[in-house]
Amino acid sequence: MQAAVSYFRGRTLRTLDPKGRVMLPPEFRDILAARGGAEGRVVLTTYDGCVVAFPYPDWEIFEQAINRIKNAPRPVRDFRRLVLGGAEEMRLDSQGRIRLSRAHLCYADIERDAVLVGQGPRFEIWSQARLEPILEQAVDDVARAIADTGLDFEL
Repeated sequence: MQAAVSYFRGRTLRTLDPKGRVMLPPEFRDILAARGGAEGRVVLTTYDGCVVAFPYPDWEIFEQAINRIKNAPRPVRDFRRLVLGGAEEMRLDSQGRIRLSRAHLCYADIERDAVLVGQGPRFEIWSQARLEPILEQAVDDVARAIADTGLDFEL
């Protein structure tokens, strides 16, 4: 029998400490340990106005895939600059915190309060002020688009 894959879920509000560290919820720490090893390696990168966190092994797969694209057009090269250029490997400390670099804090406009948002195999770290209007958007069109893919999705 194959082991179940754990995914990051939910939203958690956290306050950064003075050194720019954010405490991960216990569930996120457990998933990182299961997916990335006991050393708690995670890759943080920039995308979509937030910081995106990948368990290290998942990042390696993504990075290898994106680097296999030959003769990439300009938009793909720009994407690489943003995502690969913004990537930093971090380790959880003994209290289950990760440090956000000054570049990541500036990119995501995070000053004090951050929201961790589970996104399945990865999670995002948002400025609370930047995330709120996104969560307030109507999603009727998105629900229809998901249904058009054949996925039966009712709420």
